[in-house]
Amino acid sequence: MIMKYPKDYLDEIKMRLKVSQVVGKSVQLKKRGKEFIGLSPFKNEKSPSFTVNDEKEFYHCFSSGEHGNIFDFLMKTKSIGFGEAVKILAAEAGMQPYRFSSFDKKKDLRFENYKKIYKDYTDNFHKELFNLKNKEALEYLLKRGLKKDVIEEFKLGYVPWKNDFYESLLKKYSEENINLTGLYYKHDVSGKFIDRFNSRIIFPVNNIAGDTVAFGGRIIKEGKLAKYINSPETEFYKKGSMIYNLDKAKNSRATTKEVIIVEGYIDVVSVYSAGIKNVIANSGTALTEKQINLIWKFFSNPIICLDGDQSGQNAALRIAEKLLPLINEDNKIFFSEMPNGNDPDEFIIKNGKDNFLSLLNNKKIIQTYIWDYFLSKINRNNPFEISKFEKEIKKLCYSIKDETLKKYVLEDFLEKIKKLTPLQSNRQAFSRFKKYNQQSNLKLLNETKSLHMKKNHFSKIQIKEYSLLYLMLNYLDIASKKIEDLSEITFLSKENESLKRLIISSLSSGDNKDLVKSKILIDHEKLIKEIQEFSSIQIISKSKDDQSILELMNELLVELRELNNLKKIESLEKELINNLDENSYSELIKLKNQLNRE
Repeated sequence: MIMKYPKDYLDEIKMRLKVSQVVGKSVQLKKRGKEFIGLSPFKNEKSPSFTVNDEKEFYHCFSSGEHGNIFDFLMKTKSIGFGEAVKILAAEAGMQPYRFSSFDKKKDLRFENYKKIYKDYTDNFHKELFNLKNKEALEYLLKRGLKKDVIEEFKLGYVPWKNDFYESLLKKYSEENINLTGLYYKHDVSGKFIDRFNSRIIFPVNNIAGDTVAFGGRIIKEGKLAKYINSPETEFYKKGSMIYNLDKAKNSRATTKEVIIVEGYIDVVSVYSAGIKNVIANSGTALTEKQINLIWKFFSNPIICLDGDQSGQNAALRIAEKLLPLINEDNKIFFSEMPNGNDPDEFIIKNGKDNFLSLLNNKKIIQTYIWDYFLSKINRNNPFEISKFEKEIKKLCYSIKDETLKKYVLEDFLEKIKKLTPLQSNRQAFSRFKKYNQQSNLKLLNETKSLHMKKNHFSKIQIKEYSLLYLMLNYLDIASKKIEDLSEITFLSKENESLKRLIISSLSSGDNKDLVKSKILIDHEKLIKEIQEFSSIQIISKSKDDQSILELMNELLVELRELNNLKKIESLEKELINNLDENSYSELIKLKNQLNRE
């Protein structure tokens, strides 16, 4: 007997592999619009007539008439059977080979029963929605702007309180199979099975094949109960890999690269009711890597459009930070911000479809969204906040996995950061003193400008080292509290490192301030004079209290560690080009990981 591979296993392979990716290993393909074109592997030809369409998941050869999916391609080009093609492609997709057993047969049977139960449940409570006894539920949906034909299409339903549908299901299915669906739970006291979605409007959640495998449920009236609940995870429903309405939305991929990702079920149906079909939701969970990869399979430019309130903004930022590492030149992510705390549903009802589409046209690509978000949260007059902002932005940028894209995004960020220069920051920070002493303030600004001109011949690391040494020399009490941290960092300048060690040694020995200073001056008079002259921190630190000085010292320690690591990374990368050494590579990865954490 020939064993049948489960549909979900085959679908998973096709989800992970593009047709162009499989075909491209044996056929040289060139991009042409939405398709790829190349010379036919089935017939000798001089002019290319062989096409590949990733969106529709097939190849077609006009000269030979050959047509099919990735499994067909391997079977025909390698002269192998279907089973062998599945094994090869599963391995390429990073999946375990499928092992047939009696368990598989039982699982297939469970899934068939699972789908039938969900269909019966959906059909029954869809009818209940239109029952006059439940008119309140239908009126609620209509008031939210949902059209009756869309309610029908999505098979929305209503589960009345204390219904007896469990008993109806028992006439067709076993108690075990019913309970596997998660539709019911057992009451602790009575021992009776209770409908999980009692008194809720239900939204059927379909898998990519269109089979209902879960529900989202919403109460009509606000109260003590949770506004939304979702089906629990089951053998056939995993929240982290499910996208609400993707089964319908994917039909739009032939006409657009964009799909709108909204927060809730009602948002999806409302936007869909307005005539915008390419809309989905992430099924009540934080957007996962698996979900975004599934979305990218159909749409290369998803637009995150969450609620405009604070919780929606926070959720959007978490998504942005999580997904930034995954972007590349083919797969992007955009963000559209809802104004005045609106959600997409409310916005469309108040402002209409056209205004909603105009809002989407002002979308921001993910790196711009991140930049604007963080910039809006800082005080540009505060150098500490600017410093923290810069490090956060760089950290996120370093997380991008595509090395080429990382380079250009970083360059873009650095160009923007230039506009937030220390000079500018100083100007803004000290402007508040004008009302007290405008002349003094002007003098301070001129000092800063002059200093920047003088120090141009020093490297960035040298200036940072000078600044830290300046603080150590002039705030010995504070430096004594940071001996351990100061000892862990190594200055690139041998002379600076020697001075740093002497200060630490003198402080550790318990010498008084005057004795420490006299020891230092003996061997490093020239260097100290240079530090006093060229350290930019001296101007910033003039009016600071001890706590502010400590914060400045901490900031410099972090920056120097980062700069040192970048120098080491650069050196190791050059070394690896000439000599691929495992130890050097391990050290490189270690440093990069450390840099990403800081």
